[in-house]
Amino acid sequence: MQAEADDAHLREHCLESKAVFEGNFLKVRRDTIRLPDGGVASREYIRHPGAVMIVPILDDGRLLLERQYRYPMGKVMLEFPAGKLDAGEAPLLCAQRELLEETGYSATHWAHAGVLHNAIAYSDEGIEIFFARGLTAGKQSLDAGEFLELVTHDTAELDAMAASGAMTDAKTLIGLLWLTRWQRGEWALDWQPA
Repeated sequence: MQAEADDAHLREHCLESKAVFEGNFLKVRRDTIRLPDGGVASREYIRHPGAVMIVPILDDGRLLLERQYRYPMGKVMLEFPAGKLDAGEAPLLCAQRELLEETGYSATHWAHAGVLHNAIAYSDEGIEIFFARGLTAGKQSLDAGEFLELVTHDTAELDAMAASGAMTDAKTLIGLLWLTRWQRGEWALDWQPA
């Protein structure tokens, strides 16, 4: 690929890699790297298994979101449904599972929008963005220790919350960006049956 060849003057090369912490979910590494100018530096970063986020669109156009306490932030955050990939799990299957478990809803049509990398300076996490419509309510099946509240908002309400700083979750803001661009016909979504 031409762009990758043109980036050689920016690349860093790993000389040594050490595990700093390995938890049930996240792994932290510290690498010694060679800089493009030949110097040596260190990089600490989080290895993440990957995740999905779903933008669920109700038949009336409102969006289904969750309010959930996020311990590192110390407060309740407004978010689109999301969850981590299990080992070997296909992203669409994960999105369908997470939507059903967290909200109780299933969808008849799905569209994959793309991937976002929300913390490129210190994590390799990639979040696959999915849209879901043709929603049917069912029964939630939350994980042990998972507590959340379902809420609905329209696009204008979410946009106002983003503008005022009341909604700050990066993945939800990116989901809102995709949604508004799609609604205006600027970005395409390839809808497929479930």
